Amino acid sequence: MPVPRARKGRKTSAGVQHELFFDGILEERKGQDVIGNIRNEVDRWRRAGYPNITPTTRRLLEYWTDPARERKLFFAQVEAVETAIYLTEVGTKLGRPWIKTHLEETNQEHNAGLPRVALKMATGAGKTVVMAMLIAWNVLNKVAGPQDPRFAKRFLLVAPGVTIRDRLRVLMPSDPNNYYKERDVVPADLWGALGQAQVAITNYHAFMLKTTREGQGLASKTKKLLLARSKNDPFVETPDMMVNRVLRDLGGSKGEIIVINDEAHHCYQTRGAALEGAVTVDDLKGEEKKQAEEENKHARQWFDGLNHIMRKTGIKTVYDLSATPFYLNGSGYPEGTLFPWVISDFGLLDAIESGLVKIPRVPVDDDAEHKEVSYLNLWEHIRDEMPKRSQKPETLADKTLPAVLDGAAHSLYRKLHGGLRTLGGGAPGHRLYSPGVHCCLQQHDGVEVGVRPDRRPRAARQWWPRQAGHAGPLLQL
Repeated sequence: MPVPRARKGRKTSAGVQHELFFDGILEERKGQDVIGNIRNEVDRWRRAGYPNITPTTRRLLEYWTDPARERKLFFAQVEAVETAIYLTEVGTKLGRPWIKTHLEETNQEHNAGLPRVALKMATGAGKTVVMAMLIAWNVLNKVAGPQDPRFAKRFLLVAPGVTIRDRLRVLMPSDPNNYYKERDVVPADLWGALGQAQVAITNYHAFMLKTTREGQGLASKTKKLLLARSKNDPFVETPDMMVNRVLRDLGGSKGEIIVINDEAHHCYQTRGAALEGAVTVDDLKGEEKKQAEEENKHARQWFDGLNHIMRKTGIKTVYDLSATPFYLNGSGYPEGTLFPWVISDFGLLDAIESGLVKIPRVPVDDDAEHKEVSYLNLWEHIRDEMPKRSQKPETLADKTLPAVLDGAAHSLYRKLHGGLRTLGGGAPGHRLYSPGVHCCLQQHDGVEVGVRPDRRPRAARQWWPRQAGHAGPLLQL
């Protein structure tokens, strides 16, 4: 469970930290209890042979879990979609209304009634495939039963940035590399029915109210004169106009839609007053406050946009997918608190144990002369020397590594290199490759700082921007 450490410069007593720690544990334990109970219900339903589902859903579940499949789906992907199916088709029929009641109460308290359901899946576990499965399940059921109100054929996929948005194009049935065929999500005889899906992909920036055509090109003085006589700005979109624009590719704002949020931890509603042991933006200072203000601004824009859509056209369900569905610092909730509408959890430890994610390595060979073991708390020793969020990547070219980070990287490299020699040095014809080490730091506008401490002295001390994504062992900071 992510429990934040006391940050340098924050006036925080040990008592408050202790209080926050236990508050976070209680919140996390409550969330995990709910997730565990839901998992047990789904497991019983699975072992009973999936009763109380539509023929289309049964066809898909049998197809996805067929042991003879050439492209097998990962069990966590199937479990996530099974949980969504159970909530939609099964729960109340089996006399288990508590799950629906829990989500309704939670969404009323945290999401202003927005019908959100979160699926926590570690990076590398295949969230995009799960999205494809959710879309296929809904579309094929809606085609088979057009009057069934539980399903929909219109989908709005929302991402936090352009890069992720473009990556989601594989969820368009018309895309030549779509996952429905590439990952064998839909039987070949149902591809025609799947073609009735309407899928629009956007990022949350599209929810901003833009200047209307009438307002474009007008001089600022002219606008001020005209606005002096009106309470509302006629040169800026209304929320309804924004909704019509965002949903244009779905045929307009008539009829309910299903929303799928990718990296959904960026979408939340902040609290006006902080819970006990938590902080709001007003309690923070300096760079930490600036970062929290930016995160909250983006979260509010995303959240408000979805609420405008719900009021204008209706949202059947919002499926949130994220590896880290936790409240952020300054949200008014204890940092690291699990979103209480999470219903399925496949976390980082699960992914490591399943071999989907590389094992993080921590440098342990600390030979510093002082008493404090800096490698065990590396970030606190280098944070003041690291690039700020406002710095541009090109300004980092001649930046040298902090001495502590440089020592940690070389320590980890020596350990890995020695292990490789032990494992492969004696094999005839075996070529030994030097390992690459990537340092994963706090996000700096999508740029990571990497170091390769090989035998070239300059390369061991250079910064360079690297897009998110890891190859090779990780140096944990």
